Amino acid sequence: MFKFLKSKLEGFKKQTSEELSSPAISEDDGKRIKEGKLDELLWDLEVGLLEADVAVEVIEELKENLKKELLGKRVKRGADLEKAINDSLKTSLTNILDAKPFDLDQFIESREKPVKLMFVGVNGTGKTTAIAKIAFRLKKMGRTCVLAAGDTFRAGAIEQLTIHSENLGIKIIKHQAGSDPAAVAYDAVEHAKARFKDIVLIDTAGRMQTNINLMDEMKKIKRVAEPDLVIFVGDSLAGNDAVEQATKFDEAIGIDVAILTKIDADAKGGAALSIAHAVGKPIIFVGTGQGYEELEKFDAQWMIGKIFG
Repeated sequence: MFKFLKSKLEGFKKQTSEELSSPAISEDDGKRIKEGKLDELLWDLEVGLLEADVAVEVIEELKENLKKELLGKRVKRGADLEKAINDSLKTSLTNILDAKPFDLDQFIESREKPVKLMFVGVNGTGKTTAIAKIAFRLKKMGRTCVLAAGDTFRAGAIEQLTIHSENLGIKIIKHQAGSDPAAVAYDAVEHAKARFKDIVLIDTAGRMQTNINLMDEMKKIKRVAEPDLVIFVGDSLAGNDAVEQATKFDEAIGIDVAILTKIDADAKGGAALSIAHAVGKPIIFVGTGQGYEELEKFDAQWMIGKIFG
């Protein structure tokens, strides 16, 4: 993950170290890189970030922060410049990825039961599997759960969640395909209240974020179920499409946190940076495989550490 940035960074440092001995460097109060040369080097970094599907707004912020740091420091040797680059990038990445840390376990502990979690996202992102993974994790922690098969537009979605419920030994509330998804969510919440369950996990249809009618239906589910948390599930391989999806869902119904799937197959990592920046909401988990146990808490420092080895 983020190998693109590591390679660009190495080239950036190598080229810059060579420039320190050239006439292009001012020697007043110590050697400094001139703005024109710095812009040239930042362009290389921008190309690498664009190739990694990082959103333009994120790239501009990273470049601005890096330029501010480098132009404001006196550089006497290559090592100083390398440290300035590393420190500035780490700070910028941390500000984006870890701006609003969120602990789901603490959140659930603090809320009145049942805690209602509503999951949104388009088809193919791994949303239903993410729900099953969260349910598996909560059950291991001693929590009692109910699944709500709110994607009534596809019989296959109901069947998929039913299989997960059977595998996990967790109660599922479902209606026939084509029924009102808000009614499913309502029944699941009422069941949880009557049976003193801890958490309701509500699946929803994988609506395309541009379909106004379907997004209105999503708003109805939210009004009826009154979820404590709306969780966006995004595909880390989707690049800028994932950013657009997260933005549209946030505008239409409001999302609170995000889960990124398929992070194990993501060699670039642009989605994590871009989604966190675009909606300003924390990423709480990443999917690292297909197994129920392959869900890990998102750790910004771990991800940043992967960049710098």
